[in-house]
Amino acid sequence: MHSHGSLSRFLATTARAFTGLALAAGLALTSTGAALAQRVPIVRDAEIEALVREYARPVLKAAGLGNSGINIVLVNDPAFNAFVAGRRIFINTGALMTAETPNEIIGVLAHEAGHIAGGHQERLRDQLERAQTMAIVAALLGAGAMVAGAATDTSGLGAAGAGIVSGGSEMARRSLLGYQRSEEATADRSALTYLNATGQSAQGMLKTFQRFQSALSLSGARVDPYRVSHPMPRERIANLETLARESPYFDKADPAALQQRHDMMRVKIAVYTQGQAAASRLLRGSSDSLAVSYGDAQATYLFGDLRSALTKADALIKSQPKNAYFHELRGDVLMKSNKPAAAAEAYATAAQLDPAKSGILPIQLGQAYLAIGTPDALKKAVSEIRKGLDRDRENASGYRYLAQAYGMLGDVADADLATADGHYYSGAYQDAKIFAMRAQQKLQRGSPGWVRAQDIINYKQPGKKK
Repeated sequence: MHSHGSLSRFLATTARAFTGLALAAGLALTSTGAALAQRVPIVRDAEIEALVREYARPVLKAAGLGNSGINIVLVNDPAFNAFVAGRRIFINTGALMTAETPNEIIGVLAHEAGHIAGGHQERLRDQLERAQTMAIVAALLGAGAMVAGAATDTSGLGAAGAGIVSGGSEMARRSLLGYQRSEEATADRSALTYLNATGQSAQGMLKTFQRFQSALSLSGARVDPYRVSHPMPRERIANLETLARESPYFDKADPAALQQRHDMMRVKIAVYTQGQAAASRLLRGSSDSLAVSYGDAQATYLFGDLRSALTKADALIKSQPKNAYFHELRGDVLMKSNKPAAAAEAYATAAQLDPAKSGILPIQLGQAYLAIGTPDALKKAVSEIRKGLDRDRENASGYRYLAQAYGMLGDVADADLATADGHYYSGAYQDAKIFAMRAQQKLQRGSPGWVRAQDIINYKQPGKKK
């Protein structure tokens, strides 16, 4: 994450006030793309991404953002949180796993859409600059007073100078947080508008804020309302509930099929992040046998007997033959069983059935061809991985597999260029430039690959002079 001088120090000081309260407009406002990804633990999963984007699509359209290229990014973090940065909405796996209904996540996404549509990030930048100026002026005044105190040997004047410094910083912080609270309330109202426009309930939003209120109550701590970026939960819930109950959709429940997909997403996250017993704990008492079976199959794949995992994956496929992600699980099991040819068949089926046309599944198929390792399979690997990267251009790991395939085929120039792209999208710009220069030495001048390498060489990081 890159920010400028004293602004970064101010953000570091201010960030503590935001901890534990979710749905923020985001502090990472000076970072975008790969630079932000360097500091945020990103999770990639075709099934989860497709579902969350499906949740987001109607509210983004209602917010006038349907064609704005908004990207949803999954963050590997157990906290219930979401934030926006640039044209991206970041949402924690903890939020997805904790939310019991799709409606809760849809409410979160509607709130974040309100931040983007309202231009809150741009205005927050202005507020940050104002707050920074206030803090600098206070520091200069305080330093002047302390110098005067030292010159006259007046300890009281020196102490007053220290007070001016700390008081000025506090004034700047409270000014910023007060602005932030007003924007949070605006985003709440915008979210209600989007939910009504799409015929959805705001009960999920209410439940989210009630969860925050309980967390604060249980903490045993007194919270200064001026030290948090959001309206205090009790006040926020009261304001929101009054408006939400006026909606004709307040009691509308999520469709059963969507709830089932939501439950399968939750157990998948639980197994991968909390271990073998997490899925059974999460869905204890659940009436959805398919979600329970899915969690069991995922746990068996990760921690149990692979033959049993394959049997369970096949049973899932039998129950829903056109579920792309059940075929993906089958491919995962076969890859772990060192059966890449059979895995390739499963991944190919998954990619063909995938309604979201994710770039992740073709890249997985390419990995299976890589593992087969024959010249024909390696050519297929290149084709499939490139297909995946055409859909998902910022998938850094995809470029690493592409580089491996080119290298095994003896195409050193394209292997170096793919490596350069992988480093570039990982935010390792210096390494990207080194491999781009290596690739250029072997590529025909003016060719598409040579031009791409030149683009990487010429890239300048935002905020850097060189």
